[in-house]
Amino acid sequence: MPPRERRDRRDTRTPEEKEFQQRVVDLRRVTRVTKGGKRLRFRATVLIGDGKGRIGFGVGKGADVALSTGKAFRKARQNLTTIPLKNETVPHIARAKFGSATVLIKPAPKGTGVKAGGPMRIIFELAGVSNVVGKILGTTKNKINIIKATLVAIEQLR
Repeated sequence: MPPRERRDRRDTRTPEEKEFQQRVVDLRRVTRVTKGGKRLRFRATVLIGDGKGRIGFGVGKGADVALSTGKAFRKARQNLTTIPLKNETVPHIARAKFGSATVLIKPAPKGTGVKAGGPMRIIFELAGVSNVVGKILGTTKNKINIIKATLVAIEQLR
């Protein structure tokens, strides 16, 4: 009888996956109605960040949760954005709109922390921005539009 095999408990993530922190912002069950009935799938919204000013966003659909989050992570890695930082905060005020979501990003003095809610807070924490004020104006229901509006505002920063 062969000796009992030990389970390998090493980290199986690739070096690219270790470089980024990953956060699932939204996970939904979505259905497509066909002639044969309803087809159930999962939609995952994932944000990744390296804590040094880089942030990525991806949405993936799959037959189960693991497939959809994996696909969203790969898409997020392809869509990386860099936040220009000045003294651990953003350099100036930025305002952007995507759909009906409008966001406002303001620089903050040292020691303020991240004063933002919802998906904006996750973006700034993953990117490593330690002092910033963010406000969500307009809709607060659609997390994807809030994330996209925040990324548009980040693109405006110079």
